[in-house]
Amino acid sequence: METTLPILSMSVAAAASAAAVFPKIKARVELSRAKHRSLAGHSKMSRRVAKLLPFYEFGENDYFACDGAPANIAAQRKDGFFRLAALYAERYPKGRAMTKEAADKISDLNFTESYRVPFQFTRLVREHLGTSTFVESSSGVTVTDVDGNTSYDLTGSYGVNIFGNDFYKECIEGAEKRAHALGPVLGPYHSVILDNVTRLCRISGLDEVSFHMSGTEAVMQAVRLARYHTKRTHLVRFAGAYHGWWGDVQPGVGNPIPAHETYTLAEMSEKTLHVLRKRRDIACVLVNPLQGLHPNANAPGDSALVDSSRGGNFDRAAYTEWLKKLREVCDQRGIVLIFDEVFVGFRLAAGGAQEYFGVKADMVTYGKSLAGGLPVGVVCGKRELMRRFRDDRPADICFARGTFNSHPYVMTAMDEFLSRLASPNFRAVYEGLDETWNGRCGKLNRMMEDADLPVRFANFSSIWTVKYTTPSRYNWMLQYYLRAEGLALSWVGTGRLIFNLNYTDADFAEVAERFVRAAAKMNADGFWWHDGVLTNKQIKRQILKEMLAKRFGR
Repeated sequence: METTLPILSMSVAAAASAAAVFPKIKARVELSRAKHRSLAGHSKMSRRVAKLLPFYEFGENDYFACDGAPANIAAQRKDGFFRLAALYAERYPKGRAMTKEAADKISDLNFTESYRVPFQFTRLVREHLGTSTFVESSSGVTVTDVDGNTSYDLTGSYGVNIFGNDFYKECIEGAEKRAHALGPVLGPYHSVILDNVTRLCRISGLDEVSFHMSGTEAVMQAVRLARYHTKRTHLVRFAGAYHGWWGDVQPGVGNPIPAHETYTLAEMSEKTLHVLRKRRDIACVLVNPLQGLHPNANAPGDSALVDSSRGGNFDRAAYTEWLKKLREVCDQRGIVLIFDEVFVGFRLAAGGAQEYFGVKADMVTYGKSLAGGLPVGVVCGKRELMRRFRDDRPADICFARGTFNSHPYVMTAMDEFLSRLASPNFRAVYEGLDETWNGRCGKLNRMMEDADLPVRFANFSSIWTVKYTTPSRYNWMLQYYLRAEGLALSWVGTGRLIFNLNYTDADFAEVAERFVRAAAKMNADGFWWHDGVLTNKQIKRQILKEMLAKRFGR
């Protein structure tokens, strides 16, 4: 009996310990299953992989034949490359010289100039296909650089430009006149702020507003307030989604410090909904509606265009259904649902993504276009979520301030923007918007198909991405042919094209013709040569072999 009791006690203790540990293991397994099966869905793994990737570059012989192309095709490609280089040297002498000088002193520019194409090809591109970063003027849907070259603007000023360059010039000019008497006096408010707040509450359907200096800051404050009021620690973001460059929403590559209170889960997944229903530490869920164009994938850019597997397909009905399910689960669990509309706000509808999808958020962040072309960030939220202090705990506060929050020139420019947005005549721009841009996308796809070119397009209203149908390691070259045809692209190249809503059918027809012409020239120069056997999987395997050879010195 004396021997049995200790054994029995140990057995009971072990059982109790197992009972306590098992739910934690189960929750951890469920969390892992809710992650997307890609590097974008595994932040820690993506950081580890990034640290292991060695740098290497192709010599001139392999540069044009890394896909196994025969000598005549490699020579054809080389001729095409240096023919473009000669054109660029002739067309952009002043802008290229200025860009080269600036890149030595501006870290942002040094970064973007280095990451326009896959790193194996960077050096030759920087030496021979450098473009002009400097522009002199804009008009309508075009921009003119310092060398006098006029191009159709497909950059959209990173999302700022929704209604055309001239629209924002008018907003800024009107703002300058109205704010001039006060000038840059900071602290007190310009009286126009009352109209702005009233309109923003009406547009968002929410109670209170706070102003910030950028979209990144607005998202930071929304998350801080959600954590403060729910007394929970973790935020949920979705694989591949972008919410600014601050640490908690960029837990993978690009952040030198791991984020410990962020869950990166799969979007449009029942397993994710299950995790949201079960866990008790989730304060908020961040949704970037733009992600509907490429769910669970990183924002596309030509620097990562190593093959032709880039995807993109927006299904409005499916994404709406997902958001409704998300709204329901957040309601059940007391989780704050935040719509990050910094990028798409006012592009999809006058009431933003909430109106477009018919789903209400607890908090919404805006930025980009809202201040009529000037920098701004805005948080709109329910009254109980926007409060930064507790009545019964005077030292328990959620602090947030900024010197340039509510800058008079920004506030008057915002009023100019919102006044136009409220005009019935102006709102006509949203009528049939999806039909217009879906039709244009379909038209250009048919043109590419008729010309037997391996280029296709996917769109989320006026935001587009380029896809490729033939396995190739040279798709990144298209951006340089497009620029040669007078199409202005952002540094991510063909990954994201942003049209402003001021494009007429005639404007778009000209852009479409230039797209086809550029693709035809690239095709003629042999960059889409294919042996009939090469696949995207084989390309990735070849790149892996190249990296292993470099790493182990073979």
